[in-house]
Amino acid sequence: MIDELYSARILKLAANMPHSGRLAAPQGTGERVAKLCGSKAVVDVVLDDAGRILEFAQDVKACALGQAAAGVLGESVLGASADEIAAARDAMTAMLKSGGEGPGGRFEGLRALRLVADYPARHASTMVAIEATLDAVNQALARKSPDTRTSLAGAA
Repeated sequence: MIDELYSARILKLAANMPHSGRLAAPQGTGERVAKLCGSKAVVDVVLDDAGRILEFAQDVKACALGQAAAGVLGESVLGASADEIAAARDAMTAMLKSGGEGPGGRFEGLRALRLVADYPARHASTMVAIEATLDAVNQALARKSPDTRTSLAGAA
């Protein structure tokens, strides 16, 4: 079964990671580490005016499964919104933990990691890149939205 898990497709995805590296001036950066194995993803993003990913870079140090997930993500992430990434993350979690179908649409390629469901110790490393991406996008969105809090200074 372990040979199936590390199939030629998974190894190819792991070896060819699009958008590797870091951005010079990101609007948002997310970082996730899988505590069990130490797999780590740092993701930088720049968003367009509609809040979709315009620029993306990822620095991923992970096992072949984490690298493969990052490879699929890198192929598909440009133009994605926070909602699309959150839906993909949720579908991926359901696929790994409860037999769900896995992500659809632009992130359908993550279904190649379906066999990881049988290896709970590998779940976290498989998720680091997508979770770091969502963190980066949410940080960028928070920076773009105007601060609507009112100041109480001098209100007395």
